[in-house]
Amino acid sequence: MKVTSSAVSLNVDDVQASSAFLRTHFGFREEMAADGFASLTRDDVGVNVVFLRRGLQTLPADQRDEHAAGLILAFVVDDLEGELARLHAEGVTITMPLTEEEWGERAFQVRDPNGVIVQLVDWNATTGH
Repeated sequence: MKVTSSAVSLNVDDVQASSAFLRTHFGFREEMAADGFASLTRDDVGVNVVFLRRGLQTLPADQRDEHAAGLILAFVVDDLEGELARLHAEGVTITMPLTEEEWGERAFQVRDPNGVIVQLVDWNATTGH
């Protein structure tokens, strides 16, 4: 098997709202879009984020009405405090404040208009845990 690309697909009620959130606040661009579908990418991410409208008939029946839940879109960034300040200045609600775990992970979270969690992360290699 040779994997040529990766994507995560999330069912949401308002595809355009989630797409606009990633484009506006995280620098993604739409690669493809249609009614009930948007595929977004960034050159430096390595994975596409796909939003599918809940109830879309092309989805298998057991997935069709599910909402993206229990999933976190996590992006490792170079300047975590800078991104926190930028998002705050843009009026994005920080839904989990900047935290530091004993193993060195530092992160904060926001949610898009459909409740999809986006977490920005960095790693503190000097922690020693």
